[in-house]
Amino acid sequence: MSIKHPIISVTGSSGAGTSSVRHTFEYIFCREQVKAAFIQGDAFHRYNREDMDIAMKAAAERGNHHFSHFGAEANLLSELEQLFRTYGETGTGKTRVYCHNAEDQRNTGAAIGTFSPWTHLEPDSDLLLYEGLHGAIVTDEVDVARYADLKIGVVPVINLEWIQKIQRDRSERGYTTEGVTQAILRRMPDYVEYICSQFAHTDINFQRIPTVDTSNPFIARWIPTPDESMVIIRFKEPRGIDFAYLLSMLHDSFMSRANSIVIPGSKLDLAMQLILTPLILQLVERRRRAL
Repeated sequence: MSIKHPIISVTGSSGAGTSSVRHTFEYIFCREQVKAAFIQGDAFHRYNREDMDIAMKAAAERGNHHFSHFGAEANLLSELEQLFRTYGETGTGKTRVYCHNAEDQRNTGAAIGTFSPWTHLEPDSDLLLYEGLHGAIVTDEVDVARYADLKIGVVPVINLEWIQKIQRDRSERGYTTEGVTQAILRRMPDYVEYICSQFAHTDINFQRIPTVDTSNPFIARWIPTPDESMVIIRFKEPRGIDFAYLLSMLHDSFMSRANSIVIPGSKLDLAMQLILTPLILQLVERRRRAL
């Protein structure tokens, strides 16, 4: 952890809503005039799209039918840990962009399914924001979590996560329901080992739960809307959190445990701004006093 160069990590699995959280952070940064360096977690995937397909087939031939982007073998976790360590010490580091679509291709010049070249982060940033799969990962080989000053977990209940993944992969990436189902089954062991375990290390978790029937996510036609959802916000350390203020500002919210507040899904953006803005300002003000 670093006073001069703080790090915020937003961790969640694919389809969990981490990108929406990043947009909330961007809004806060713009409003509060905070200069942030952004890291996309998929920049630290080990393989581009073509090589990942080859690696998956090779793993299957070895008897490993659970090879996935969730696992350690398919990612550059040591390099991610090194980035966090280097940024915390010097405020610098290197990253790249994984090109998902035509817009990424225009911005980076890289072919879709490949990576842009490694580049240095912009200098003189106030903090680093990581958004991806492994921002709080701890294994026998790496400990990324210890370098982050604020760790945010974003995860829906698993049936809702599956619905979101199925809908996105079918509409945006051309997969069939059967293809997405096989991908979910293949990566489930890594999900349990590498993704779920991270939420024990996060400081704040936002978990979205639907209030409509999601019993069979594989036949669901629509993703439950925010108005059809609730969000559980869990604080690892509730001391210092003004729950009375949050309850007064977030209509129809209530506390379910001494460290947890439940809010309507439509209030998520407001809740994040109320909770995260003072935490971000604390990190930035502490940094500026130390310079």
